[in-house]
Parts: sequence; structure tokens; C-alpha cells
Amino acid sequence: MATEKSIVYFPEPGPHNAEQVLRIVKTRAEELGITTILVASTTGETAVKATETFRSMRVIVVSHCAGFREPNTQEFSDENRRKTEGNGATVLTATHAFAGLNWSMRKKFNMYLFEDIVANTLRIFGQGMKVACEIAIMAADAGLIHTDEDVIAIAGTSRGADTALVLKPVNSQDFFDLKVKEILCKPHFD
Repeated sequence: MATEKSIVYFPEPGPHNAEQVLRIVKTRAEELGITTILVASTTGETAVKATETFRSMRVIVVSHCAGFREPNTQEFSDENRRKTEGNGATVLTATHAFAGLNWSMRKKFNMYLFEDIVANTLRIFGQGMKVACEIAIMAADAGLIHTDEDVIAIAGTSRGADTALVLKPVNSQDFFDLKVKEILCKPHFD
């Protein structure tokens, strides 16, 4: 029997959608009984907002790895890390699942490898779709989530949040078993 669900399409991507994304996610998480929320956050601003919204849920924030923009730097501010962790969330800072040594090969030899193909294929649905899938894999690989429980992953296009998915996460070696169960919201692209 078919079921009908709604997807919210934002007229444009970007951080101005974040508050609505958090409301959508909270409502759907409560409906489904999902207790773990993953949040991609570069500077920590979205992380702080998420931890304030999902106080009764387990929040795992995934940040950029150190050196992402330039060597020896961390974009997630110390102040936002203190607030995020003070609100009970876990912050995971790790190499991106679809990057790592792959980026080194691209920079040095102008070669595109498997991870680039996966990332660019997911980007046809939007940057947030790629990031939401990627942070679920990263959190599973770090042992922060179990692969037998559904989670909601929140991500965005550049900054903020504009995409949310219900998914069944997997470890990276099981990538092709990843299941996107529901798209809650995403930008509409012309």
C-alpha cells in the first residue's frame, strides 16, 4: 500500500532555511520516534541552533576536518564547540568520507577517483544531499551511531541548513547499502 509524504522544497538554497529545517526535522523525528540527529556544521552556528532545538534528542555534529580550508586551522569556533558540547552534543571532526587522500590525488595529479564520482553523483540532488549521506557514514565509521537505527541527517549548501533526510546509515565499506528513506526538505533547483 502506497503512502504519501510531503517534501518541503525551498525556493533557493542557503542558511536562511535553517530554522524551518530544524522545525521540520523535529516534527518528523517525533512522528517516527527517531532519537538521533546528525548535523553538518562548518563554523558551529548551525550546531548551536540544532542543540537548542533538539534538547531531548541525541545530537551528533560533524564538522570539517582540520586544515580543510588552510593548513593548521579549524573552522568550527572554540566558542561554538563549547556551546554545542555544553548543550550535550558530540562533535565529530574527521576526514570527509568522500575525500581524504582522494583530494590529494586531485590536487597533485589532477585525477578524479571513485569518491569524487560518488560525491558528484549525489550533488545532482544538491550539495546538502551529498553532505547528509557523507556525515552519516562518518558518524557510523566513528562508532557514534549504529547502522541498525534510522537517523535524520541535516546538511546544507555552503553554510547553514537546507536539506534533511531520514536514512539508515552504514559504515564506509558498506556504502552501497546506505538507504535514504525519506527526503524531508531540500532546495528546488531551476
